[in-house]
Amino acid sequence: MIHLDNMKVLRALSYAKDDLLPLFDGSAKRRVRLDISMDELSILEQIYNDSRHQGTRLDNLYEMVWIPVVDRSVQWSDPMQKQFERLQSTMPWYTVHQPSLIDRVVIRFIREKWHFRNEAILVVLDPQGKVVSPNAIHMMWIWGSNAFPFTSAREEALWREETWKIELLVRDGKYIFLYGGDDLEWIQRFTTRATAVARDARILLEMVYVGNSSKREQVRRVIQTVNNDKMGVAWQEPMIWFFWTRLESMLFSKIQLGRVDDYDPMMQEIKKPLSYDKSGGWAVLCRGSKVVVNGHGTTVLPTLVEYEDIWKINVPTNGFDKLFKDHHDKFHRITHPCCRFEFPSVAGRIPESVKCPECLRVMEKHIIFICCHDKSATTNTNVLY
Repeated sequence: MIHLDNMKVLRALSYAKDDLLPLFDGSAKRRVRLDISMDELSILEQIYNDSRHQGTRLDNLYEMVWIPVVDRSVQWSDPMQKQFERLQSTMPWYTVHQPSLIDRVVIRFIREKWHFRNEAILVVLDPQGKVVSPNAIHMMWIWGSNAFPFTSAREEALWREETWKIELLVRDGKYIFLYGGDDLEWIQRFTTRATAVARDARILLEMVYVGNSSKREQVRRVIQTVNNDKMGVAWQEPMIWFFWTRLESMLFSKIQLGRVDDYDPMMQEIKKPLSYDKSGGWAVLCRGSKVVVNGHGTTVLPTLVEYEDIWKINVPTNGFDKLFKDHHDKFHRITHPCCRFEFPSVAGRIPESVKCPECLRVMEKHIIFICCHDKSATTNTNVLY
């Protein structure tokens, strides 16, 4: 197919007739499935607005168009119309004026050719209307407008510039404990013990609670407790959502590129909290940009508990970082918590196999990828149900 003008493609997607302007200009609030989350919208709006404020650099000349894909089998009601208008009013970019303007053939095309399911995707067209990325949403979450022009070549170039460091997630120095989960009892024990150890070892420690990827009600209760009891800093929900979305996007970006290197240290560190998130508390201890320990709650907390009686005495000689890691690794060899990843059917490309970030054995594939580090397990087990 020869592509000459991306506006022709957009016109065909949004409305095929010429007697009505199909797009609504969100910045001027004029006309030119509604389960998109407000967290998603707020972060995307921030990225979009930042790109508008970067001057007239040619590499930032892109526009966004929201095409709402709704279920035509459900009758369009007044509450749905009001919800749509509320969403539309928050968007500074272009949107299709009315979902009913989108032809059924277009919806079928978006689902079949662009593999849309229910979650937002970001299809990128070049000025000639050719698809240069079937879904750049992960690039947008990781690098924002710096990912322009959102091609695979640009994505690979950006990854070559990255190394695993905490600045990918938070920009700060000193010691920092990022921790997550929704087990309030574990969190209270962990933060109390970590604070006591830091005070005794005379290290500057900041603790940041980053929730988990799914259990919002439990996370809200933990945030309230962390704030009320002064157990460190608790990110608010939009930032928690963005943290986990960025982590998942880093993994999905590599999958989409076909570059999931099971021996890439950065990817193994990224995969660990994604895995631990499904099975209790976890914590990452960093000193500046260096990761000291990235561990499950069943190994990090016992390491802190035994500080006073077992390894504190050697800190002046061997250093806090080394002793914390060595003692943690001892517990890790004993407990070895299972690792697991869940890939929803809406995620697009799902890898045929995933290696465990702990022991590098191929994880068993159910609806999830799981590995419990059993040496007698088969090297490649895919069980679908």
